[in-house]
Amino acid sequence: MVRAVILVRAPKTLTSFKAKGIEGVVDAFDVSGRFDAIALIEAKDLSTLKKAVLKIQAIKGVRRTETLIEVP
Repeated sequence: MVRAVILVRAPKTLTSFKAKGIEGVVDAFDVSGRFDAIALIEAKDLSTLKKAVLKIQAIKGVRRTETLIEVP
């Protein structure tokens, strides 16, 4: 199991709401600060994690993401 936090820059969009519908996203919420939203992902492997990240990046208005993978 791979767990990761995806930090998202996407001002003025409903990124967290849209991200919740993506397979593997266990939670997503808007935040204040340098990033605008955070998505928490659980995936069976890195390939599956990458697919979820690419779907988040494809959300209209997403400018940038940063992925933080849990180190066991």
